[in-house]
Amino acid sequence: WNVLLSFSGLVALIQLLFLPFFPESPSYLLLQKGDKAGCLKAMKQLWGEGNFHSEFDDLMKEKALTKGIKIMNVLEVLKEPSVYPQLSTMVLLLLSLQLCGLNIFQTANLQESIIPYVSLGVAISELISIIFCSSIIDRFGRRVLLWGGYLLMALILVLLETSLLLSDQFLWMRNCSVILIFLFIIAYGIGP
Repeated sequence: WNVLLSFSGLVALIQLLFLPFFPESPSYLLLQKGDKAGCLKAMKQLWGEGNFHSEFDDLMKEKALTKGIKIMNVLEVLKEPSVYPQLSTMVLLLLSLQLCGLNIFQTANLQESIIPYVSLGVAISELISIIFCSSIIDRFGRRVLLWGGYLLMALILVLLETSLLLSDQFLWMRNCSVILIFLFIIAYGIGP
């Protein structure tokens, strides 16, 4: 289990070591820095020799469209009052996810030895739900997925609380709690 957790750190370290050898993003160089020559050089490094005039023209059109728009950094975005409702929703949602973690597995009276594997299953469920969401978002739209995700999450949390309360009386409710946690993560990944 420790090796599995350290694997993501190893991958991050490898990426960090090789990052200086990669060029900047062509769109970043052109749109943010205004470096046309650097943009073309980065395109050649990333995509090899070829004709990139159509891609370069698209970037120039995008630059012309965003000419009067000020690009904001993270702190400026956080100070913008129009993002407060979305930001508060995301903070509350992330806090609620942090509070439900491994404590639920312990509350469900699962054996300590299988809790890491259940946590791994939760991570895999999240990955699957994100892949599924990215494939259906164009069909249904964000609003439907958000509403549906929140409604499903609320329903699942009610069922989860019920199963946790009944887990002492019925042993099979422990398994229901684990399944509901997986469903909660899937609903979160598909919706919010």
